[in-house]
Amino acid sequence: MLKTAIPVLASLNEEETITFYTEKLGFTFNASWDGYLIMNRDNLFIHLWPCSNPEIAQNTGCYIFVTEVDKLYAEYKPLGIVHPNADLQIRPWKTKEFSILDNNGNIIHFGEDISDEM
Repeated sequence: MLKTAIPVLASLNEEETITFYTEKLGFTFNASWDGYLIMNRDNLFIHLWPCSNPEIAQNTGCYIFVTEVDKLYAEYKPLGIVHPNADLQIRPWKTKEFSILDNNGNIIHFGEDISDEM
């Protein structure tokens, strides 16, 4: 029945968010409706809604399962966007993961299932 989920995160500034997601995260900008943004990379979509309260964004996030987490980490680490307390690591729940903070303060966790490797 359930097919997919699309994270909906807060955006404090439309232009800065488009720039961050396209230039730093490698997403493609699809559309904006009065500041409501739609972005995608590969088969993953993220929506961002216009928000004026930075505390909302700083308390919002999502978890994205990926393949080749090492490769994605190598892409993002030199950009200075990896969360200072969330470098690439193997977690007890059998994922290899890291986290970033976007330009709005949303935390995005990227994880790869490594249960077959353990």
